[in-house]
Amino acid sequence: MTVRRPVPLVKTLLLGAAGAGLFVAMGWPLPFLLGPLFACLFGALVRVPLSGTGQVGVAFRTVLGVAVGTSITPDLVGRLPEMAYSVALIPVFVLLIGLAGYPFFRRVCGFDHATAYYAAMPGGLQDMLIFGEEAGGDVRALSLIHATRVLVIVSLAPFLLTTVWGVALTNPVGEPAADLPLAELVLMVVAGLAGWKIGERLGLFGASILGPLILSAGLSLAGFIENRPPAEAILAAQFLIGIGIGEKYAGVTLPELRRDVLAGGAFCLILGALALVFAEGVALAGFAPQIEAFLAFAPGGQAEMAVLSIVAGADLAFVVTHHLVRIIIVIMGAPVVARLARHWT
Repeated sequence: MTVRRPVPLVKTLLLGAAGAGLFVAMGWPLPFLLGPLFACLFGALVRVPLSGTGQVGVAFRTVLGVAVGTSITPDLVGRLPEMAYSVALIPVFVLLIGLAGYPFFRRVCGFDHATAYYAAMPGGLQDMLIFGEEAGGDVRALSLIHATRVLVIVSLAPFLLTTVWGVALTNPVGEPAADLPLAELVLMVVAGLAGWKIGERLGLFGASILGPLILSAGLSLAGFIENRPPAEAILAAQFLIGIGIGEKYAGVTLPELRRDVLAGGAFCLILGALALVFAEGVALAGFAPQIEAFLAFAPGGQAEMAVLSIVAGADLAFVVTHHLVRIIIVIMGAPVVARLARHWT
């Protein structure tokens, strides 16, 4: 058994590498994110045995936490009041998503109360699965619906950025490791690993991103770190994130495709319409440029939106601040509202 267990993981990594290679060869955008994503999605649909990357994949998410944290500088702190107006719209955004999403999943798609509610909530995938399972929801359906949400948004966002706003998505993800000071590299590794484990001990949501973010932000504000993590680390994080999204569809059945995946895809139309309305409103009001506004309100995963912000050359801290506020609101409010909503349906 110990000999056979690594085989699905090896196949997954090779499939992801093949997808990345194809995207690079064709000159398609985000090859190290979208290449593995679509390759593993294809593999899952044709029944290739796939495996998640486990703690290795989680560990590389710390790279994105450090990337966000190092973008928090004294200059950015001085700009925080400018973000207050757009951040204040996030609770309204989440409320409208819930008001539109819950009836859609409950009445149109026929899911039970717990599954419908947590399927509609735009929080982190793992958090919504945990809350949904505790409430008696269908964990498999929730997994496929949220994976579809992230898949569709991460796939469409680059297309919209390049075709609508003319963004090249060629911004360097970072400097090569060889060009960065060794002391800063060591501090980044310490901030990433220590922040992750401390965050887990404290019970932080998204500990692998938020913990490193907090520690590296402190080091950045203190002047100890002045650079983003090396390009190699950020590309590796993209690669593992892409694999992680695609392999969520492993073992999917035709009935699940017809019901769960289709429901998740249809819900993305509702999410997309709301996100574009809010993003356009923020841009027209002058709260933020269009690119930042779009990325801040696109309800994908915070790690995936961080990657897109980096390659688009957007204000990373601005975008991630909005996604963190969204997830905090969902995680803090979802269990309470779910209990109240049960008595109204």
